[in-house]
Amino acid sequence: MKCLILAAGYATRLYPLTENFPKPLLTVGGRTILDWLIDDIETSGASEEYIVISNHKYVGHFEEWAKAKPYKVTVLDDMTETNETRLGAVRDIEFAIDKLSLDDDLLVIAGDNLLDFSLAEFISYCSEKKTTCVMRYFETSEQRLLKCGVLTVGEDDLVLDMTEKSPAPATHWVCPPFYRFTKDDAARIGEGIAAGCGTDAPGSYVAWLCKQVPVHAMKMPGGRYDIGNLESYEAVKRDYKGIKEC
Repeated sequence: MKCLILAAGYATRLYPLTENFPKPLLTVGGRTILDWLIDDIETSGASEEYIVISNHKYVGHFEEWAKAKPYKVTVLDDMTETNETRLGAVRDIEFAIDKLSLDDDLLVIAGDNLLDFSLAEFISYCSEKKTTCVMRYFETSEQRLLKCGVLTVGEDDLVLDMTEKSPAPATHWVCPPFYRFTKDDAARIGEGIAAGCGTDAPGSYVAWLCKQVPVHAMKMPGGRYDIGNLESYEAVKRDYKGIKEC
């Protein structure tokens, strides 16, 4: 398995902090957001390589960061330079697959979220299911639901439907930006784009894919911290205590 980190956004809501610096390299609890994520994944022993997809504006910061990591990190530049010309998360995944000729199971994660539990449990769940898998958590806020990917889940965690930013969410099950695609399903991303799946939100590909093949959704065993603006960043710096031991 290889791990793709989506880090090509411009984080305009965090300006001036991120005007010339990438959000995934902001620090929380003395470590970068990205370090919290991939250092945890590394403990599972499941990933052969970490691939950070950056834009042209921030790529140098990621290249410097990668030099200090003790395991294989590849940094890709999607060559966009503004928020208005960004490729979008789904096209960035396609770009990485094409650029590196990837033919592997792929763990795809957003580089700007923190979790208080280890992703090793999710990786193990995916191995047991042998399908493309996502995670889910129950969102009580009607307002937040409107901004999320929302899942309809049947027996045995099977995803029956997924919508991104629906004005009328069908359930309260929300899909955070952490996905494990099988090798065969990752290879279909171009097909999904050609079929009209959205390309901005990464879950848009899952929304298309779950209608083609079985996709399963594991209940998150802990909490997620989304850093969307300056206020939420300050809250995460104050409240985040790291990854809980099982």
